[in-house]
Amino acid sequence: MDCPSEENLIRLKLGAIESIQNLDFDIPNRKLTIYHSGQFNKIESALHQLNLNARLLTTEHSEQDVLSENSNQRKLLWTVFFINFGFFVIEIGAGFISQSMGLVADSLDMLADSIVYGLSLFAVGGTIALKKRIATASGYFQILLALLGFAEAMRRFIGFEALPNFKTMIIISLLALVGNAICLTLLQRSKSQEAHMKASMIFTSNDVIINIGVIAAALFVSWLDSNKPDLIVGAIVFVLLMQGALRIMKLGK
Repeated sequence: MDCPSEENLIRLKLGAIESIQNLDFDIPNRKLTIYHSGQFNKIESALHQLNLNARLLTTEHSEQDVLSENSNQRKLLWTVFFINFGFFVIEIGAGFISQSMGLVADSLDMLADSIVYGLSLFAVGGTIALKKRIATASGYFQILLALLGFAEAMRRFIGFEALPNFKTMIIISLLALVGNAICLTLLQRSKSQEAHMKASMIFTSNDVIINIGVIAAALFVSWLDSNKPDLIVGAIVFVLLMQGALRIMKLGK
């Protein structure tokens, strides 16, 4: 292995082998550690087909490294799960009370993230193929939420809606921004290259952008004395959800 592009090539080649649980790349030393439960000949054959001059250095029974990584992933995912679900409850309530489509949209995004993290918890310790299926399922769920939310935003845009409370929008969005920043920092520190963990990072990156957008919308609501900025940002949030879902589904291929 000479560069990250070769790493991606190997991941694509080995991703469909059900018995592989984890791939640990050491690019500077040109080494790859594969944790698997069988099908060694199939794995070796797949590597040789890439014509990267792969050769076996050693094979041995090992559990400690994988179990330790799986345990760390579970702790991390439980942490971000509770943060996101907690803010979903807060934002959905504040969104309806303040008549803010932006907060409602962000709350549904938080719910989608919570479900993704829950699904990811099932993927920890499973095969790479299972993790990719989890990422794909997460993408489809996010697409569904995005379509439903966008339709609601359009309905409110056409009809008459009360002016949202911009102060509530700012306060709740600032709190959510802090929560998402914490989640993103924790996920990035994990440096995981697995599909279900990458999916989690994509969702959370979108959340930070969304929080900033809702804060900007609140300021425009106050300045223009109109609910249109809130509805526009709400619609944009659902478009971002759709884009994030498509990126997630690419990870599952």
